[in-house]
Amino acid sequence: MRKLIIPTLVVTLMLAGCAPVATLPAATAAPAQVQLQTMGSETYTDGLGRQVTLAKPAQRIVSLAPSNTEILFAIGAGSQVVGRDSFSDYPAEAKNVPDIGGSLGTLNPEVILAQRPDLVLAAPITAPEQIASLAKAGLTVYVLPNPKTYDDLYANLETAGKLTGHESEAASLIASLKARVEAVTSKVANVTTRPVVYYELDATDPSAPYTSGPGTFVNLVIQDAGGTNFGANLNGDYVQVSIEQLLAHQPDILLLGDSLYGGITADMVRARAGWDALQAVKDARIFPFDDNLVSRPGPRLVDGLETMAKLLHPELFP
Repeated sequence: MRKLIIPTLVVTLMLAGCAPVATLPAATAAPAQVQLQTMGSETYTDGLGRQVTLAKPAQRIVSLAPSNTEILFAIGAGSQVVGRDSFSDYPAEAKNVPDIGGSLGTLNPEVILAQRPDLVLAAPITAPEQIASLAKAGLTVYVLPNPKTYDDLYANLETAGKLTGHESEAASLIASLKARVEAVTSKVANVTTRPVVYYELDATDPSAPYTSGPGTFVNLVIQDAGGTNFGANLNGDYVQVSIEQLLAHQPDILLLGDSLYGGITADMVRARAGWDALQAVKDARIFPFDDNLVSRPGPRLVDGLETMAKLLHPELFP
């Protein structure tokens, strides 16, 4: 997604990020040696437009974002990850990597330095001033940009492959993901009915919940899965809406992206004032949706597309 954090989750992450940073041993044991593809000294331009040079593939990597961690494990570089942010919980093996603290809040360069990384892989959720602080401490920091399209995602995977010496694995993954995306988009290309989807991000205020606007990966996934995003014509990436707006446009399906983090259920939606007048509520077309599949800009974005397509067009994906 173009912007990753929704309001309730922002508060949660900021509080977690401001918590005391875990104390780590002076350095973890060196990761198991892997066969890396060689490269000469090469300079890359990262997501902040910074020039970053690596003399050889990184063998000790600290990841500052869940999406980066997922990418590293997906391309076969998991054994090279020696530190990860507190919210990196996928795949399960990532939980065995030392926790260096939260994605947001103040990062402690000393804790990261203790892991002796030759690369810190950051993301736009890491504040620029924190990235500057890490670089000032002598760390090599590369900011992987947020993808806006699947092609952007593939480019990130290719870059991660080069940075870590796993170019062939990254290429294989990209080919597989492209085939899966094509399998979905080709099936829905000629659908005559594109259901209108209300995707809920945050209902901390149930009278004015947030939904995804046109500048989000949620919008792209809904579109590519053969649907129409309720928020496609709203002004902004994340927009609060009223029951009056919903009643005026009557979405066909309600997807609860806040079911995992916010604990929102279909019964809670039905209990909201005025929501029982929505046809989607009357027809029980309210479904939980794993927001990780569309909010973490890694390989699972394709899982999100497949899951969305099956919800919108079950007849095409038996």
